[in-house]
Amino acid sequence: MTHDDLTPGTDEIHAHMAECAAEAARIARGVPADRLSEPTHCPGWDVRALVNHWVLYTSHGLEHRALRKELPEELTSRDFTAEPGWAEAYAAQLSRAVAAWADPAAWQGEIDLGMAEVAAVDIASLVVKEMAVHGWDVATATGQELRISPEAARFVLDVVEKHGDLYRQYDGFADPVPVPGDAPAFDRALAASGRDPRLSRTALGR
Repeated sequence: MTHDDLTPGTDEIHAHMAECAAEAARIARGVPADRLSEPTHCPGWDVRALVNHWVLYTSHGLEHRALRKELPEELTSRDFTAEPGWAEAYAAQLSRAVAAWADPAAWQGEIDLGMAEVAAVDIASLVVKEMAVHGWDVATATGQELRISPEAARFVLDVVEKHGDLYRQYDGFADPVPVPGDAPAFDRALAASGRDPRLSRTALGR
């Protein structure tokens, strides 16, 4: 299956998905075991809780959405970080999820979330955003740096701006953080989601 086989308009999203998945896997491999109990900038979440949320929804959740299957309760309560080789398992699951979305049928119609039905293309876009934004959260909490292309960063910014009000309605985002209008696209995406992009530079000692 190639990008040319995908429904028009979804090939770019799939490319961003593959890129952000690869970067998420790289960051996961860099999470030190002795930092899992440390706090993060996400209120009430330590590194372990943040990573478990990230792993669940951006890999298992992403594949299950493509296949129109519900997430088993066993997965929603699992501590992935307690398992040996969790980062490699996450990388493998990300690959399966990205492969599931290579099927043009995955992009058709809507996906039932229980409380509402949402267009499949929007679900995929939101999870790509989660890969990148939570990837930045994990990277920042563990002294790493998220690196994505300018094109992927602009895509994430578009998703955050499109859905930001809905996320804030359910306390998914904090109030926007002011940044210069000429700030890089990903910095603006972070700021629009209520995150201070300067935290990453502080974490890296810059």
